[in-house]
Amino acid sequence: MLDQTRAPIYEALEKLRRQRVVPFDVPGHKRGRGNPELVELLGERCVGIDVNSMKPLDNLSHPISVIKDAEELTASAFGAENAFLMVGGTTSAVQAMILSVCKRGDKIILPRNVHKSAINALVLCGAIPVYVNPEVNKDLGISLGMEVSSVEEAIRQNPDAVAVLVNNPTYYGICSDIKSIVKIAHEAGMKVLADEAHGTHLYFQPDLPISGMAAGADMSAISMHKSGGSLTQSSILLTNKGVNADYVRQIINLTQSTSASYLLLSSLDISRRNLALRGEKSFSKVMEMAEYARKEINSIGGYYAYGKELVNGTSVYDYDVTKLSIHTLGIGLAGIEVYDLLRDEYDIQIEFGDVSNILAYISIGDRLQDIERLVGALADIARIYKKDKTGMLTGEFISPVVAKSPQEAFYANKISLPLRETKGRISGENVMCYPPGIPILAPGEEITEEIIEYIEYVKEKGCSMQGTEDPEVNNLKVLV
Repeated sequence: MLDQTRAPIYEALEKLRRQRVVPFDVPGHKRGRGNPELVELLGERCVGIDVNSMKPLDNLSHPISVIKDAEELTASAFGAENAFLMVGGTTSAVQAMILSVCKRGDKIILPRNVHKSAINALVLCGAIPVYVNPEVNKDLGISLGMEVSSVEEAIRQNPDAVAVLVNNPTYYGICSDIKSIVKIAHEAGMKVLADEAHGTHLYFQPDLPISGMAAGADMSAISMHKSGGSLTQSSILLTNKGVNADYVRQIINLTQSTSASYLLLSSLDISRRNLALRGEKSFSKVMEMAEYARKEINSIGGYYAYGKELVNGTSVYDYDVTKLSIHTLGIGLAGIEVYDLLRDEYDIQIEFGDVSNILAYISIGDRLQDIERLVGALADIARIYKKDKTGMLTGEFISPVVAKSPQEAFYANKISLPLRETKGRISGENVMCYPPGIPILAPGEEITEEIIEYIEYVKEKGCSMQGTEDPEVNNLKVLV
């Protein structure tokens, strides 16, 4: 292990601040002097280190000094061969993984309940998705993990595929048997990519499910800003042995900003140090708080805060107990309705609500009194707003019929039709609720009556819709 007490980027910024260098470079606010309202919002110290790349601070596109040191410390802390600091969010990390292993016409095996960033990567590179449609827990309305037998079958039918992508874990905390998937994929000569947007903490608490790097995955995308404590939009891309890191850097540089934010970079640096030194203890506390919350919420009645009891060794190989996922249909309210009530009536902002669940994200910054407030609000909502659940939908995932590749469909000639007139047509765009950002429809998929009814239902319930050219999702773009 390298010296994890160091934070090279932060240290270099502090040195620069003490030197009082006169700036004749960008950004144009010149340490805040040109934008006093920005200073009032963010503070002098923050705006003062919002600087451009310069020799003492290195350059993210081609690091040779302090950023290189920070990336080596990150790789060591996460048990990876190489690490890349990312300032375009985990979206850019997921896309860099896929673009690094796939080119036009290549097949990639993946679950259909992937984040939109993976689908959009296929639009960019022209790879062909081979979906392993996950089993669905119909009671909870959530899709589960990739079963090893299903991955084996997909590999057998598509021996020319170049990679397998695994969610580790899903937004709801479901983990696949990633170690076994890595083994069979590697035996078939395929790379394994782990979308660990919701799995930063897996690297620092041994009682949690196995991390992608420990399981032998070739690459992993880490949302450090979610459970790792760094600033929003800062993430990490990890690579294991056998991956050409220099080529991956070239791929990253195709789309990542050449003006990397040092606020984001330093937050990654400091947060990595914090987790390397205190992560195990911090995430043990998170696990305890989440388990306490589950027990208290389940005692209310009507809600179901699910956990390790879902584990069945196949479609739910393991469960991330830091995820406080709560099924709400028992009180006759959709998850998005509980989400809205918590925010509007109780000043509590949770991560998301779908048609049948909510997710309260618990992390290293939470306190027990915050948990108590959430539990009290949920009890209040159940008492005041509970109603009959007859007629409510539960499904979160509808297996698609893929007619065209995402790239072919996205760039095809399209027309806009009213939603009700699109049945049987091929979608030319994404349609999704965000969060969680898993497309209901992706480019190239057939629009069915079930999908139309689901879109109408989630709109009626108040889900935030994204992906379509029409912001109201009254019309969809379909192939001519």
